[in-house]
Amino acid sequence: PRPHPTLRVRPLTCTETRRGDQQVVHSLGDGAVHVSAARHDATFGFSAVFDAGASQEAVFEGSGMRQLVELAMDGFSCTVFAFGQTGSGKTYTLMGPLGQSETQPASPALLGLMQRSFTCLLEQSRSRASDLALSASYLEIYNEQVRDLLSPGPPCALSLRWSKTRGFYVENQLSVEFESLEAIVSLLLQGSQRRRTSAHALNRHSSRSHALLTVHVRSRAVSAHPAPGQGWGAQGSARGACPSKQGTLCFVDLAGSERVKETGSSGELSVEANSINRSLLALGHCISLLAKPRGKRTHIPYRDSKLTRLLARSLGGSGVTLMVACISPSSHCLSETLSTLHYASRAQRVTTKP
Repeated sequence: PRPHPTLRVRPLTCTETRRGDQQVVHSLGDGAVHVSAARHDATFGFSAVFDAGASQEAVFEGSGMRQLVELAMDGFSCTVFAFGQTGSGKTYTLMGPLGQSETQPASPALLGLMQRSFTCLLEQSRSRASDLALSASYLEIYNEQVRDLLSPGPPCALSLRWSKTRGFYVENQLSVEFESLEAIVSLLLQGSQRRRTSAHALNRHSSRSHALLTVHVRSRAVSAHPAPGQGWGAQGSARGACPSKQGTLCFVDLAGSERVKETGSSGELSVEANSINRSLLALGHCISLLAKPRGKRTHIPYRDSKLTRLLARSLGGSGVTLMVACISPSSHCLSETLSTLHYASRAQRVTTKP
């Protein structure tokens, strides 16, 4: 299948309204969006477009996220990633409002794709007659270092390895088992609070790292009684059971692309911005090459960044991927908005064989 790019257009912020910014992005319905500004007049088409009035629930149901959860339970590698300019609403779309914690939970209506997917996953696991084991790992890529967000103590750099059987993988990352919604949401909030964020001119809570939360779904449908002549195995499992399935559901909250001139970043913030932009450029390059017809493809340079290495399986053919492009409708952000729209349009042409 092809990736399933959806577009989310956030409302104008108070700052943009006070500044007198014009709204240059308009939804036309049926997955089309129109950009109209001086010297720019273009229409883009996507699987779905969610405008400023769309609720978090509408994004979950309309993006195909529920189907992705079901595919992960069936043993597929599934990925959803949000990308776009800094301050365009990526983290809100995936997680909901900033500032939520275990003691101050967000309003249920404002919860993002992640919490809604966890609820759907646990509901599905209870309704299916299968023995299901769920675990989660949570990483960030900060200045080209892979760091574990769940391990106790200060985040330390982990090695990224490659093997013929596993592809790229992170050595010694912590994976935590969970059985309830409270447990997985607790892991999400704990890890998110350890993630690197900073304030700059465009965003008071700018994510300075790419974050990847992966839910591992291992299932084995065990028959109630062994088949005649098969008996029970030494560990008490039925030999007549169905083969186990191992699926993954990975949520990727990309750090936002940014222009240092616009954000006013300097010193460490500038170093972070350059690192973020380099890895996003590498991701865009891989997507551009994957969008070419298979006969015309050259080598796909996944090794150009830690981000593309970790997303190689999602992008390169063995996974099912949902992309959520987030944009601002403001005339002030026109250049970055057009860049995101072209980026998402290229991604639509990538075909995968999960």
